[in-house]
Amino acid sequence: MTPTLSQLVWRVLLPVLAIDQAIKVWVKTSFTVGQRMDFVPGLLELQFIENEGMAFGWALPGVAGKLVLTGFRLVAAVGIGWYIQKRVVERAPNGLLIALTCVWAGAVGNIIDSAVYGQLFGRSGWATLATFLPEEGGYAPWFQGHVVDMFHFVVTWPSWFPIESMAGKEVFPPIWNLADAAISVSVIWMLIKQRTYFPSER
Repeated sequence: MTPTLSQLVWRVLLPVLAIDQAIKVWVKTSFTVGQRMDFVPGLLELQFIENEGMAFGWALPGVAGKLVLTGFRLVAAVGIGWYIQKRVVERAPNGLLIALTCVWAGAVGNIIDSAVYGQLFGRSGWATLATFLPEEGGYAPWFQGHVVDMFHFVVTWPSWFPIESMAGKEVFPPIWNLADAAISVSVIWMLIKQRTYFPSER
């Protein structure tokens, strides 16, 4: 049975969003910038950074650039929601609808950071913990906050790896959050299942 958009929101989007935001608030108020902690020893650590742009730190300069990026995220989130409703009406496979909703949740999760975190939290520093609703006000105006990232794979290529430039280097250096993972894993899943999910678009 094909779920409704409302069911996808309650069963997928909101749980993913709640976990993403809970982790971010905990890290934001418990870690200084750059602070690390083992999460899965030898595989994954927590390392708090704030991303002023999009994936992999890509950003547009200045206040105008920040507002453009936030606006782009908002438009993308609305577009994803519209597309999910369209596919619900078309009775698309449940796996596709769940994957699309995870992408939607990831987009909304990072929008929340950039839209409201600047007003809700104090500034994080290398030796300073951020506080929630500080008396002196937040660290940035509305829609100019930073995205909170924290997960970091620490696995490295072996020293004997045949590509010399990669030997001993981290397999995946970027630092990311749950919202990023929800987007990336879902997109990869849809690519794997594209023959099933998009048969008429081949």
